[in-house]
Amino acid sequence: MDPEDAVEKQTLVYYCNMDVTVRSIEELAEVVGILTQYIGEGYKVILLSGDLGSGKTTLTKALCSKLGVAEAITSPTFSLVNEYQSSRAGSIYHMDLYRLEKKEDLVQIGFEEYLESGQLCLIEWPEIADEHFYMPHIRVKISVEGNNIRIFNITTHDAVDA
Repeated sequence: MDPEDAVEKQTLVYYCNMDVTVRSIEELAEVVGILTQYIGEGYKVILLSGDLGSGKTTLTKALCSKLGVAEAITSPTFSLVNEYQSSRAGSIYHMDLYRLEKKEDLVQIGFEEYLESGQLCLIEWPEIADEHFYMPHIRVKISVEGNNIRIFNITTHDAVDA
């Protein structure tokens, strides 16, 4: 897409906005393929939004598997951050911000340090931290339709000079 056609959003510009319909766990591979392509292009922050049970952790498991994580992937709901080692991507930080009550809690978990580490960060329930996403990132919004159909809205956001 021509940068002149991009839509400005605060200090970010988004270039890609696509919807992928997934009807089975096997079809999740298409979403994983898209995300691994963007990770290969340098995107290191992926924000995962959706209702409880929509598939955020399931997507994280599939993505980590594709990236060569051998260990079990679990939801970091209570630990807030899980770290995995990937044969293809190095350290992967999987965060779940659902239980954070105020923005100040982000400081206590070292949130900025994770974002600035240069390692892949997969963040569930990112809304409390929206002001921290000034770097290029991907937003994945998952909505549940009837008959267990999931719609994955994938949007890339690139930083621009202020």
